[in-house]
Amino acid sequence: MALSTKATHQQTRDHNERLVVRTLYDLGPISRAEVARLTGLTRTTVSDVVSTLLDDGVVREIGRGPSSGGKAPILLEVHDDARLVVGLDLGEEHFAGSLVNLRGEIRRTVELAVDGRDGAAALALVFDLLDRLLDGSTAPLLGIGIGTPGLVDSRTGTIRRAVNLDWRDLPLGAIVAERYAVPVNVANDSQAAALAEYTYAGGDRVPNLIAIRVGRGVGAGLILRGALFQGDGSGAGEIGHVVIADDGALCRCGRNGCLETVAGMSAIEAQATAATGRPTDLVALRVAIEAGDRWALDIADAAGAVLGRAIAGLIGALDIQRIVLLGPVAELGEPWLASVRREAWSRALALLADDIQIDVAGPTTNVVIRGASALLVARELGLSLVR
Repeated sequence: MALSTKATHQQTRDHNERLVVRTLYDLGPISRAEVARLTGLTRTTVSDVVSTLLDDGVVREIGRGPSSGGKAPILLEVHDDARLVVGLDLGEEHFAGSLVNLRGEIRRTVELAVDGRDGAAALALVFDLLDRLLDGSTAPLLGIGIGTPGLVDSRTGTIRRAVNLDWRDLPLGAIVAERYAVPVNVANDSQAAALAEYTYAGGDRVPNLIAIRVGRGVGAGLILRGALFQGDGSGAGEIGHVVIADDGALCRCGRNGCLETVAGMSAIEAQATAATGRPTDLVALRVAIEAGDRWALDIADAAGAVLGRAIAGLIGALDIQRIVLLGPVAELGEPWLASVRREAWSRALALLADDIQIDVAGPTTNVVIRGASALLVARELGLSLVR
């Protein structure tokens, strides 16, 4: 039996609505006539769609624009607070969540200590966090975006494996969607961080970006041609679990010598503790680096160098010229960054390396939360992350 390829009336209406919302989101304040001109839709279609959006509160009229000879047009824009999104960052030490508006502006934040919870107890903590965030909220909820460590199949919202939380093949997206009756998107935390950097960093946006988050784990988020790239098995960017030292330390994944066992936060703090003979965290290490202590500079140099070698491989494979580093380890400062750059540039093909820009991101507060919410907003409203 042949399948119909003709769009249904509802599909056409949904397409038109998303097209109008995207135009208003990117270019508003703007008139109905200008929306029609830019989208190619008829003025009648645009008026019908706008009428529905006004009734839903997603769009609002904000006054009249300049007249070109006739009656001054009424200007429209997306009402940024008409819908809220929940963004979650399921970190290793804290689960944090925020209510975020359609522009990524945070309206409320709640943070709960993990305290060693994993398995079912960690899932219960997710529910506790969401309940606290949503308590008393009156604006309609567009959906929930979740950034979590581990290997995540974002197409199904399934966490294939998160070692620190003892989650394996957990359909987190479906579980949360059923409980709260809203759309849910789940992404790896590094991928969410890449989306946040790409969407909200400002300045000249490039079509391709690698964002590498270096904390206790190490992961890369890849933006290719304006879209998040997750790979065939949803594991694109899992560079932290590539073995780089055959005789290295045991990694949480069960192998020895993974990148995170050398370049990650735990490894760096262990080296600093060994060098000082007392517990030394990342903050104390940074103070020592700024003071010019040789032992601290050597640790930063070694950690940066091994990360730079991994980046050289990404340069050779992808030829992406914009690379951003973020996370706690990225706050070690210029000596660490200089080492990353030195090794990446010296080990990649010179013709490619000459055009590579490697920098530390700006302030990274709530970066995973904002990235997870950006992905949810883009998908639910049909927005494009490409400007």
